[in-house]
Amino acid sequence: MVVQIFDNAKLVSRACATLIAAQVIQKPDSVLGLATGSSPLETYRKLIKMHDKGLVDFSAVKSFNLDEYIGIPKDNPCSYHQFMKDNLFQYVEFAQTHIPDGNVSSLEEEGLRYDRLIEAVGGIDLQLLGIGHNGHIGFNEPDEKFSSGTQVVHLAESTIQANRRFFDSEKDVPSMAISMGIGTIMSAKKIVLIAMGEDKAEAIKGTVEGEITPWLPASILQLHNNVTLLCDRGAASKLSGK
Repeated sequence: MVVQIFDNAKLVSRACATLIAAQVIQKPDSVLGLATGSSPLETYRKLIKMHDKGLVDFSAVKSFNLDEYIGIPKDNPCSYHQFMKDNLFQYVEFAQTHIPDGNVSSLEEEGLRYDRLIEAVGGIDLQLLGIGHNGHIGFNEPDEKFSSGTQVVHLAESTIQANRRFFDSEKDVPSMAISMGIGTIMSAKKIVLIAMGEDKAEAIKGTVEGEITPWLPASILQLHNNVTLLCDRGAASKLSGK
């Protein structure tokens, strides 16, 4: 794992956007794994600016998002379908965009379908990840074992509380989601993990220096042969520096 530490969150986002742009320039028909939440927002803004300046062309790129809530409409302002539209897809043309569907009758079949789609395009070339306070990646929460393929997950109470700020009231926050599994994430050729803020420091320490355990899902990234961690000084504040 390559760890790069920056003075602030804006520099993290700039570095992340640069890595993604370089991937697309090098391979115009890249398959990107994309994330939602507050962490990648500035990265997406910088990619839009690069696109508008003609520096990078996404028209042959296919994308697959990590996850989606179960039980809220795609056009709900808090859905990840709407998040991606609002923050990237309405500004940048992709060849294909894919997000798991949390409203189908068979969520198990949706997970299998999603993994088959990823496999059919040759796998994900670069997967963007954020990290939860409890070390979750995608919506893969701490558990007794690492998950495999795309599946239904029950969100931890800490995750529900962290997502509360996006909803009108706590009762509106979904408690379940459909998410790429750890196995799907680990099959990506490259992974870029971004983390900003001291509130992520404990999770980052465990991810980089801790025991590999499903109780801290991101720790599995230690076993991947091409992971870059981009973080600010706050998120890196508990690393030993070895």
